[in-house]
Amino acid sequence: MAHDHSELLKKIKKDMPEDELLQDLGDLFKVFGDTTRIKIMYALYEGEMCVCAISELLNMTQSAISHQLKTLKDANLVSARRDGKEIYYSLSDDHVKSIIAEGYEHITE
Repeated sequence: MAHDHSELLKKIKKDMPEDELLQDLGDLFKVFGDTTRIKIMYALYEGEMCVCAISELLNMTQSAISHQLKTLKDANLVSARRDGKEIYYSLSDDHVKSIIAEGYEHITE
């Protein structure tokens, strides 16, 4: 007996985002595929930090942290604020906090 999925398929086709948006979504999730970047975002979940503090926390070079922060900034997950010579990084907005919280909840349930 064949199933009739025509209504469901019609709805999905109508609601399906453009390929470009789906590619952007895939690229966003790729950024989350690196443990160092996840650690940085998890640290920034608590508040803004400078590169030297993140470097000390993760026991990594400032250069390595800066490289990962650039990737996070390019993905609009992290924002920067200058105070004199120091640059402070924070999560871009509450959406980023939600993604981290939901992901963590998902893997720990």
